[in-house]
Amino acid sequence: MIASACLGAVHIRLCDFFAIVAYRTGVNPQAHYQPQQEAVLFALRFPRVLLGVLVGAGLGISGASLQGLFRNPLADSGLIGISSGASLFAVMMIVLEATIFKQLQQATGYYALSLAAFAGACITTFAVYRISIQQGRSDVSVLLLGGIAINALAGALIGLMTYMATDEQLRNITFWNLGSLGGATWKSVTALSPFIAIPVVALPFLSKSLNAFALGEAQARHMGVNTGLVKRLVIVLATMAVGSSVAISGIIGFVGLIIPHIIRMAFGADHRLLIPASAILGAAVLTLADLVSRTIVAPAELPLGVITALLGAPVFIYIIMSRKRRTQL
Repeated sequence: MIASACLGAVHIRLCDFFAIVAYRTGVNPQAHYQPQQEAVLFALRFPRVLLGVLVGAGLGISGASLQGLFRNPLADSGLIGISSGASLFAVMMIVLEATIFKQLQQATGYYALSLAAFAGACITTFAVYRISIQQGRSDVSVLLLGGIAINALAGALIGLMTYMATDEQLRNITFWNLGSLGGATWKSVTALSPFIAIPVVALPFLSKSLNAFALGEAQARHMGVNTGLVKRLVIVLATMAVGSSVAISGIIGFVGLIIPHIIRMAFGADHRLLIPASAILGAAVLTLADLVSRTIVAPAELPLGVITALLGAPVFIYIIMSRKRRTQL
């Protein structure tokens, strides 16, 4: 976080960084630094860094919890339609001139696109969950199949919206689908904070139940775990984290998929460690990726989703190959 706050087009030395923070917090009222550095740090860098921390923590912890729920290390938010639903409603907001979207734009202004994306994430996740209900219980395999179907439908509708879009709308859609923290402000940080804080605080309390799920849903039920309640809580909390993150920053891939894998390889699969560690490492990795995205081709900026894919895909391939070698041995 400190490195990301200091590095960029306006370079801030470490001693100046601490001097500015000391002055603003009242620790050292006599601190000396350049006013331009203070303006850059508090108006631009800090909101962006904090937004990266929140989005990375939300994606990391939701990926770890969903993988534990589905007992599938390849599960992530895209598997049950969260990301595709958010993307679909955002694209519809950009392309269509429907009355409901105009009213939302007038009522919420700056937050209209984010609210539409969050609503899309919630609606598609609820639809997938309802599809999975059999005899009053949610079947995980049906949930995954329903997610595949919803993803396919959302992808087709996004393609249709893209076909209908104008050149300006296409640029907005492309920016949204590639993800970025470039629009970070204190408003967006404040708006996102409660939607990330609730899952980050609540999901670790479900760690023991997810450890029981590793033995199978029936075994977890015999151990006294209320499997239906755990499934609903994990899905709702993961949707809250991912939906709000996508609503603010667009689609950022591989973080929720790769981060839990790295933690498992280093420390094991105990969810009591895996879930909070995924939040911490997710925040660190996304902040690092954002630093790379805005400095590697400065003064231009690469889309954050491109950086996470370039970093995440080789790691994922390495994990697959290492698992394959261990299986063969």
